[in-house]
Amino acid sequence: MHREWGKLLPVTGWAVVVEHDPTLRMLMVEILTEIGLRSLDFETADDALNYLLSMPEGCPLVIADHDLPGHLKGIGLIKKVKARWPSTATILTSGYGLDASIVPYSTLYLEKPLFMDDLVVAVAKLLQPGHPLRKTS
Repeated sequence: MHREWGKLLPVTGWAVVVEHDPTLRMLMVEILTEIGLRSLDFETADDALNYLLSMPEGCPLVIADHDLPGHLKGIGLIKKVKARWPSTATILTSGYGLDASIVPYSTLYLEKPLFMDDLVVAVAKLLQPGHPLRKTS
């Protein structure tokens, strides 16, 4: 575990990770597990949304890449999640330098290449807003 991650309060609950790159998806799941979150991962936003719609309370955290295979892209998934479960924390990732004006309200945007410290800081900011964790380098 990274030494700064130890400063997090205990993180509990679960997250949905939607990423088309299987290596990056598994790495993100491993990092979230390391800080205390259980994760379900999906390759497409369509599959993730179908799963989430079966969960009446939704999910505490959704992390989605924008450029995904299938009908629904990451921004579309996040907009649907926010419409149904406004309190769900959301992180959007992209390797294509998205214009900040298209990122849904109250969604954190992380540009790829994704540094895992940035992911942990974003998760901490969303799930522990009163106890910020800052990137040290």
